Amino acid sequence: MPITTCVFDAYGTLFDVSAAARQAAGETGFPALAHRWPELAKRWRHKQLQYSWLRAITGAHADFWQVTQDGLDWALEATGLDGDPALRRRLLDLYWELKCFSEVPDMLATLKRDGMQTAILSNGSPAMLDGAVRSAGIAADLDDTLSVESVGIFKPDARVYDLVGQRFGCARDEVLFVSSNGWDAAAAAGYGFVAAWVNRSGEPVDRLPWRPAHIVTDLTTIPELTRTNS
Repeated sequence: MPITTCVFDAYGTLFDVSAAARQAAGETGFPALAHRWPELAKRWRHKQLQYSWLRAITGAHADFWQVTQDGLDWALEATGLDGDPALRRRLLDLYWELKCFSEVPDMLATLKRDGMQTAILSNGSPAMLDGAVRSAGIAADLDDTLSVESVGIFKPDARVYDLVGQRFGCARDEVLFVSSNGWDAAAAAGYGFVAAWVNRSGEPVDRLPWRPAHIVTDLTTIPELTRTNS
């Protein structure tokens, strides 16, 4: 079936999750972060995801803002940067206004000109996603922002992917699902979406039972993929 709906993961896919640490490192007042921000950003993201999986598996759900704070606290301690409450506050404030990747606005505008339905499907809480979307200035080219909070469990639980069909009334194979997380793209492929993995850092494909239909290095070619599958 032709692609009618293009759905994006948010963090790491549309929004640069390293931007908060990178920006804080360039500000006065946080000299200890200047050369350690890449390590902090990597550890923060890893724990944020790991805690979401563990909470999903154990049924101990908390919203993504709590998970984000917990991940940051672990990463700050792991990098020896946990002695500065001002740094913690600044990093968390910046997370509400993450920059989107440079190709995102034009890519979304092209999808809308092509008649695509567009949405975010994210672990993020509604308030976090609203802040990021408004900060990036991309709200006009999104039909909706879907959060796992409506089902109370994180991806890759199938109930999260169910939200797309419930919202748009589309079949699974009408959806191009785009994620920078290999595990997310793989799980979406297993669910029945046409999945595209945005592999910006050249990582190996995850050893899982499913593989994404497409692997791209950024989001520039996403409109072409929707046409190819139409």
